[in-house]
Amino acid sequence: MRLFRVLVVLAILSGSLISVSKATPAYSKKEGKKCTYCHTTAGKPELNDTGKCYKANNHSLDKCKAPSSM
Repeated sequence: MRLFRVLVVLAILSGSLISVSKATPAYSKKEGKKCTYCHTTAGKPELNDTGKCYKANNHSLDKCKAPSSM
């Protein structure tokens, strides 16, 4: 019974991680930019200044500067 509980918790956690990770490729494809255009590191949720601007402007790059590292 304990093993079953552990497996249920792991399934829930892995399912929530999968849904979070789907957004980045969709935005990258939509904007035609690499993930690191808005994120500090590819695959990580931390946003750079461009990513914060993109999020604050309803997922639009119109008012955002390109990242300094590009």
